[in-house]
Amino acid sequence: MPASELTKDLLLSAAEAAREKLGENLVALDVTDPFALAEIFLIVSAKNERQAVAIAEAVEDELAKRGLKARYREGRQTGRWILLDFGDLVVHVMHESEREFYSLERLWSDCPVVPTA
Repeated sequence: MPASELTKDLLLSAAEAAREKLGENLVALDVTDPFALAEIFLIVSAKNERQAVAIAEAVEDELAKRGLKARYREGRQTGRWILLDFGDLVVHVMHESEREFYSLERLWSDCPVVPTA
């Protein structure tokens, strides 16, 4: 079963907020089949730690306007890999080097890509 329209709509809001803070290389993956705890992973690159924190804050602020608060957040202190868990949408804001090293797209390569615009 693919991601719901509501989650896709939240994805678009999160992606726009990330782009406004110059987030790069946005990739959204529909993880509904292999991962029962979420529907979509949004992966965003940042050039530095400060930018990663700014992107994460912008995403949280935008989704808060829609009445959604992160259930869990991790990594804000270091700014290298910030994970924001909104339930069906999980946002990974990653420093470029972390993203290259961990290669989440390769790990979840069987999952369909979801448009972010």
